[in-house]
Amino acid sequence: MAALFRLRGRCALAAAALALAVTAGGCGGDDFTLPEWDAPGQNARVGDTMIRYAHVAEPRGEPWQPGDDVPVYVWIYNKSGKADSLVGASTPNAASVDIVNSDGKPLADGVDLPANELVELEPSKSHLVLRDVREVIRGGDFMKFTMRFEKAGSITFNIQSQIPAYDESPSPN
Repeated sequence: MAALFRLRGRCALAAAALALAVTAGGCGGDDFTLPEWDAPGQNARVGDTMIRYAHVAEPRGEPWQPGDDVPVYVWIYNKSGKADSLVGASTPNAASVDIVNSDGKPLADGVDLPANELVELEPSKSHLVLRDVREVIRGGDFMKFTMRFEKAGSITFNIQSQIPAYDESPSPN
């Protein structure tokens, strides 16, 4: 009888160790990692293309208003062995979504995504712009957002407007 309890105990211990290994390994075989960074945004995946930290830029002073052009920032990691391109994006909350360079000029051919490289679409770099937003966008609001890739295909997910981080320093008296 004691041998049976030892066997059950070993099986339980092995099962717990296996569960811990799967959990620590990220489950699902996704070996994608980035440096620890407390960043806003949503994550998604289409094929071997990882989408990280996708978010609408923080409103400045007041919510984004109908008619505004609003920046969208995202990191894209192409894990496939072949180059791809971000060729477009859309949302029902804007008349259109442009892919622009650091000067705000549209990139007709999209953004190149070299194989096994991270591409950061951020301020002062190429990024996305919601043109002529259709409704007020406050920090924390979500909207449907679709990204289209030349090879990986399309993915639709919810994207959030970054919540404003106000300066909490004491005001001068």
